[in-house]
Amino acid sequence: MIHEVDDVLRSLIRAEVLGGSRFTVVFDAPTREWAAKVNAPMVNLYLYDIREDMRRRERGLHNEYDGRGAVVARRRPPRYFKLSYLITAWTKRPEDEHRLLSSLLGCLLAYEALPPERLTGSLAEIGAAVPMSIALPPPEDRSFADVWSALGGELKPSLDLVVSVPVTASPTYPAGPPVGDDGLRARFGDVPRSPEGSRDGLPVYGSRPGRPAREEPAAPDSRRGLALRITENRAADGGSREARTVTGPPADGTAKDPTA
Repeated sequence: MIHEVDDVLRSLIRAEVLGGSRFTVVFDAPTREWAAKVNAPMVNLYLYDIREDMRRRERGLHNEYDGRGAVVARRRPPRYFKLSYLITAWTKRPEDEHRLLSSLLGCLLAYEALPPERLTGSLAEIGAAVPMSIALPPPEDRSFADVWSALGGELKPSLDLVVSVPVTASPTYPAGPPVGDDGLRARFGDVPRSPEGSRDGLPVYGSRPGRPAREEPAAPDSRRGLALRITENRAADGGSREARTVTGPPADGTAKDPTA
C-alpha cells in the first residue's frame, strides 16, 4: 500500500505542480549529509510516521457472496493507517522554495482524498476513498522540530501531508452452508381450538405416547369428596382413550361406595 501511495503522490505533483519543469520528486530522508549532496531542484516527500487512524476503525464483519447471492465467507473491515509525509522544497534560493511550497499547498488543498482516477493496484481494487489532509497542526506527542532533530538536519519550511490508507490484510472466516428448502421452518400465529377441546388436532389434556397422563381437577361432588378426571392413553400408537372418574373420600372421613 505505501509504495502505491508514493506513486500517486509523485504523479499528482508532477502533473499539477511541476508540469514540464526540471524539478524531481524524491522520498529520501532529509538528513544533513543528504542535504549537502543536493545539487538540483527537487521536491522531497519524506515518510516519517505510520500509525493507525483510530477514528476510522469499524466493528463487525463484512460478508462475501457467491454468484447466487449466498454468504460464503466473512472478513474484518479494512483498517486505515495514517502515512505522514514531510514535504520540503530544495532550490538554491529561499524565494524559489517558498514559491514552490505555495504551489504544492494550493494543489493538495484542492483534494480531500487521493484522486480516484490516479489510484492503481490494490488501492483501485478496494474501491474505498483514501482521505488526506495537508498542513494540519501536529499531534501533541510530536512536533516538527523533533522530526528535524531526529534527522540531524537544520529546521526548514515544510508541509505536513497525512494520507489515511485502507489496509485489507485480515483473516477470512468461511461461512457455513445455507439452509436448503428441506430445512426447519417456524410459523408464528394463533393456534386454533376445535369444539372437541383439542388444539390443532391435539388433545388439551392427556399425553402423547410415552408420557404420563395429565390430571384435570374437577369440582367436588355432593358427598364433599374430591373428584379427579383422568384421561389416559391406552395404546402407545395413539389408540382409543378412556375417561374415568375417581372420587376421593368425603371430608368427614366416612368412606362411601362410589357406585351407591
